[in-house]
Amino acid sequence: MTERHEENLVSMDEDRRSKERKFRPVLHALTANPGAEMVRYARGKSDIITLGQGEGDAPTPDFICDAAAEALKEGRTFYGPVLGLDELRQKLSEYYARIYDLDLPSSRFFVTPSGTTAMHLSLAALVDKGDEVVAVTPIWKNLLGAVELTQASINQVALDYVDDQWQLDLDKLFAAVTERTKVLLIVTPSNPTGWTARADELQAILDFARKRGIWVLSDEVYGRIIYDGVRAPSFLDIAHEDDLLLVVNSFSKSWAMTGWRMGWIVGSREAEDKIRDVALYNNLCTPTFPQYGAMAALEGGEEFLAHQLDLWRSNRDIVVERFKAMGNVHMSYPASTFYAFFKVDGEDDCIAFTKRLIDEAGVLLSPGSAFGREAKGYIRLCFAVSEARLVEALDRIEAVITS
Repeated sequence: MTERHEENLVSMDEDRRSKERKFRPVLHALTANPGAEMVRYARGKSDIITLGQGEGDAPTPDFICDAAAEALKEGRTFYGPVLGLDELRQKLSEYYARIYDLDLPSSRFFVTPSGTTAMHLSLAALVDKGDEVVAVTPIWKNLLGAVELTQASINQVALDYVDDQWQLDLDKLFAAVTERTKVLLIVTPSNPTGWTARADELQAILDFARKRGIWVLSDEVYGRIIYDGVRAPSFLDIAHEDDLLLVVNSFSKSWAMTGWRMGWIVGSREAEDKIRDVALYNNLCTPTFPQYGAMAALEGGEEFLAHQLDLWRSNRDIVVERFKAMGNVHMSYPASTFYAFFKVDGEDDCIAFTKRLIDEAGVLLSPGSAFGREAKGYIRLCFAVSEARLVEALDRIEAVITS
C-alpha cells in the first residue's frame, strides 16, 4: 500500500466519523432491517407479486372512507385533543364492551397516529438508557427498532418450535428477567408465527410481572385476526385497572386501514397523563378527520372483517396444503394472523433465499432474520390477498423450491 493510498484511507475514515458525529450515536448503532432491505431490493423489478408486507389487497371499505370524507367536508381539519377525540375514545370503550365484554372507561383509551406510534409512545414512557426490555421473538423488526431508539437493551426470548407448533416456555421467559428489566414485550397473536397466548399463559405472565413490579407491554394488533372465535385472549381480560400494563392496538389489519396510520393504547388508570405528556411533544395530536373513519370502522366494521376472515381462512388452508405437498417445506398451522412462517430444507440463508425468490420467481417475501436472532432460515409470507394472486405466487415459489 502506498503512502498516498494510506493517507486517502485515513481521510475517508475521518470524513465518515465527522458525518456520524452530526447524528445521535444510537442511529449508527441501529441493527439492519432485512425486511425493508428486501422491499428496496425488489423495487423497480417487473412483475413482482408482493407478499412480504403485512397487508392485504382489499381497499378500505367505502363506509369508512365516506365518514372521513364527510368530516373533511365539514371542516374537521383543525388540531384535536392530544389523546384523541372524546367521541372516538368513547367508541373504543363501547367496542371493548361489545366485543371483549370488558367495562373500560374512555379515559383509559389513547388514540395514536398508527399502532407503530402507539408502541413508540409506550416505550418512551416506560424505558430509558440502561433499562432492559425482555421481548418474546420472533417479533416484527420495527418493535425491536423502537426499543433500540430508547437506548434500552433487548433480551430476546425465542418461542420454541415443537412438533410443527410454536410454544412459549414460561420458565425460559421468566429466567431471562434481570434486575434491569423494566418491560416484558409480548405480541399475541404473534406476527409472524401465528402463535397466540392462552389465557393461563397471560395470567402467569401478569402474575410474574406484578410480583417483580415490571411492566407488560402487549401488542394485540392481530387480536381480531383469529379463526376460532371472535377475538384472541387479552391481558385486559385479567388485568386490574392499576396494573403496570399497556396494550397496543391498530385499525390497520382488521379494517384494511394500513395507510391511514391509526392506532390506540389501552392504559392503566394512572397512564393517561403520562402518555399525554409524551404524545404532546411527539406528534401533538392524531389527525382529526381520519378519526371519524375510525369511528365508522368500530361501529360498522364487523361484516367486512367477517368477509376478510373467510378469505384468509381459505387462503391459509391453500398455503398449508400446497407447502405440505411440496414435501420440503415446514410450517405451523396458524390459528391466527394472516402469515405463513415457513422453512425450506437446505435453505438456511433466508436473505439469499428471499433474494432468489425475487430474482427467479418474481415473489417478494420477508426473511426470517427480520424477526429476531432465532428466526434465521425462516421466511414470512402474507396470505391476506386474493386467492388468484396467492395461487400464482405459490406456483412461482414451487417452481423454485422443487427445481
